[in-house]
Amino acid sequence: MNRNRCLDLTVVSVDGFGQAEPEQFVLTLSSPGWKWRPGQFAMLRPASFRQDPVWARPLSIAFQDDAGLSFLVQSCGRGTGLMARLKPGETVTVWGPIGTWFASEPETPTLMLAGGVGLAPFLGYAARHPAPDRLELVHGHRLPLSAFPLGRLPEGLGRSEFFLDRGRPEDVARFIGLLESRIKDYAGGLVLACGPMPFLRTVKRLAEAAGARAQLSLESRMACGLGACLGCVTENVAGELVQVCARGPVFWSTDVTLAE
Repeated sequence: MNRNRCLDLTVVSVDGFGQAEPEQFVLTLSSPGWKWRPGQFAMLRPASFRQDPVWARPLSIAFQDDAGLSFLVQSCGRGTGLMARLKPGETVTVWGPIGTWFASEPETPTLMLAGGVGLAPFLGYAARHPAPDRLELVHGHRLPLSAFPLGRLPEGLGRSEFFLDRGRPEDVARFIGLLESRIKDYAGGLVLACGPMPFLRTVKRLAEAAGARAQLSLESRMACGLGACLGCVTENVAGELVQVCARGPVFWSTDVTLAE
């Protein structure tokens, strides 16, 4: 491992959006000054993990500025639950930036599709894009919008649409209908997606049916983040198993099968 990419960073803040035990939060660490591209991720292991949990956690980089390096995190297990309780000044070992990134084509109309915390890479993507008026965001979410740092989106964003999923079957059907209608409008553009695997399977199917070029950022359990442990493989269209961390996490939809 390149030692310049593995650093001990200090916790700057944990913003739980006013909740004492947040289900979702923004974790900001002291800035490593990385040159990163939206879609890449980092492996985080707080010192407070001690010997349990053993493995670091992969998190998509949301943004980096003078305040630090930030991640949008959902507290969904032991590791992320411990991260939610981090205090300013604590130490987190971080290695990154890791992986492939989303394509940026300034002259091409681009549709960003986010499911839940899949919004994270699009915060940095939209902020860095030279023509944000050519970007459209569709965000499906279960938590209230107040649990997302939407203030990070640029004011000149072309269009934003938010869909609240209340967990009802009719919500799923309506959201799929929304995705289908928007993707059809981007047959000559670019579709980018990040979110849970069922969401990505739907985007892949709809994009290919519409003839739209699409990139998908895959969520996967990881241990090393270096491609050595083979714990995060997915199948490509040639029937080969490839590491999400080393060959992804961003893939063209036509390059992977996303088999159930």
